[in-house]
Amino acid sequence: MNQPLRQQHDQRFSDLIRTRTGIQLPVHRRQMIESRLRPRIAALGAKGFDGYLAQLFDHGRLEEELPLVIDLLTTNKTDFFRESSHFDFLSREILPEAIRRASPHAPRLKIWSAASSEGAEAYTTAIVLAEAQRAGKRFSYAILGTDISQRMLERAQRAIYSQEQLSPVPAEFRARYTMQGRAPAHAGTARIVPELRDRVQFMHLNLMDSSYPVDRDVDVIFLRNVLIYFGPEDQAAVVSRMVSHLRPGGHLIVGHSESMVVSHPHMTQHSPSIFRKT
Repeated sequence: MNQPLRQQHDQRFSDLIRTRTGIQLPVHRRQMIESRLRPRIAALGAKGFDGYLAQLFDHGRLEEELPLVIDLLTTNKTDFFRESSHFDFLSREILPEAIRRASPHAPRLKIWSAASSEGAEAYTTAIVLAEAQRAGKRFSYAILGTDISQRMLERAQRAIYSQEQLSPVPAEFRARYTMQGRAPAHAGTARIVPELRDRVQFMHLNLMDSSYPVDRDVDVIFLRNVLIYFGPEDQAAVVSRMVSHLRPGGHLIVGHSESMVVSHPHMTQHSPSIFRKT
């Protein structure tokens, strides 16, 4: 492939991924991109990354390959109890305030994990809220997890995790909220108990869509460690759409490295990564 055509394909590919997913793929990350797409390059028998791009753009493979490309390029980093201070804030600040506001009735909290990957954030939230109920707090809750990766959503719905993945979960919570795999095929794994799985729903959602099919009275949105992959214009657009789904007084929680990203006239900063809708 001659150099001008290669550069044209590279730019077209980068523009396409940014438009469809918000993810920016600078030229210097070409090696990383190629390594992640290696399974598809091999599946099509393409001659390297350049040959694969030619298959996409010159030979009509784009639409059938694009969902697979997006799935492979999406950063699916997720851990149970990641940035645990956010879950402390949920149980110590957000939940008691919701109970006081709804008194004498029991409130129903709506929580949205907006880049849920394989479900660790959503199920961590369920564990924290289940513990609060166990301690006698009166409320109900529903958790929605959304992600652009269908593969990750399927894993989240199965809710089966390795012991290594579950290692950040305190031992007493693992004993209470997971079931050990007994079949040989599931040795060394555990599954989230049905009582928590029933409280969590997952669905496909692309943050780059112009609107989201989500309720507009959500209490808490977790949008953590996603915006760092977007450009400033896309960051602002996504934050604006998220804010429109929060109830007044609701909270938007982003990653600790994203505190400077959130700028919206209806949001006030509670702490570096926690914002409240006025």
